[in-house]
Amino acid sequence: MEQTHTSHNGVAATPGAQRRVLVVEDDATIVEAIAARLRAEGFLVQTAVDGPAAVDAAEAWQPDLMVLDIMLPGFDGLEVCRRVQAQRPVPVLMLTARDDETDMLVGLGVGADDYMTKPFSMRELTARVHVLLRRVERAALAAVTPRSGILRLGELEVDHAQRRVRVRGEDVHLTPTEFDLLVCLANTPRAVLSREQLLAEVWDWADASGTRTVDSHIKALRRKIGAERIRTVHGVGYALETPAP
Repeated sequence: MEQTHTSHNGVAATPGAQRRVLVVEDDATIVEAIAARLRAEGFLVQTAVDGPAAVDAAEAWQPDLMVLDIMLPGFDGLEVCRRVQAQRPVPVLMLTARDDETDMLVGLGVGADDYMTKPFSMRELTARVHVLLRRVERAALAAVTPRSGILRLGELEVDHAQRRVRVRGEDVHLTPTEFDLLVCLANTPRAVLSREQLLAEVWDWADASGTRTVDSHIKALRRKIGAERIRTVHGVGYALETPAP
C-alpha cells in the first residue's frame, strides 16, 4: 500500500490542509479519481483496495476520515467500519453501488456517518468530506464549551457537553451525525422540520437530492431511541415527540 503525500506548497491555507483521508475502494479507476480530487483539495491521501489492508492502514496511519466502499475483497466495508470504529472513532463516508436502503441502514448501524450511492459527482463527495470534518471540529468544541444542564424530554435525555444520549436511564450509542440530527430536532420539540431544513442544519448541504440521506438517518435514529419518538409528517418532514410518561 502506498502512502501519498500532497505537496505543502500552496495548499496550507486550503480547508483540507494536513487532514488525512483514507480511501478504500477496489476499483482502480474510482480510487485514483477520488484520491486525485482530494489531493487537489489539500488533503493527505492514502488508499487501500481490500478489507484487511484498510484496517491495517487505519490503525497505522490514524486518518481523520475514511471514504469506504461497501463491496471489498477480503471482507466488506461494513466489517472494516466495525473494526476501525472499535479501535478509535473516525468519520466514515460509505460508498455503495446499490441503491439499497438496507445497506445504508446497516452501514449507519456499524458507525458510518454518511453514505453516497454510485455514480456520484466528485463535487458532492468533496463537499460531504468537508462537512463531516467540520462536524468533528464542532463536536470537539462542544466538548470543551460549557452548556447548561441536560435536555430532558420525557424519558429521553440529551447531554450536550458529553454528547451522550440516554433513554429511560440507559445509554444509547449514536454516531456523531445521529447525535447532531437528534439535537436539531430536540431544540424545537414537536415542531416539524423539513428534510431540507435538516439537511442544511446537520449536513450543511443545500442540495435537495440528499434528502434520502436524512430519511435513512431518521430510520437509524428511530431504531435506537424508539420509533414513537420521531413523528413523520408526510410530504413535509419530521418532528421529535415528547410522549406522556
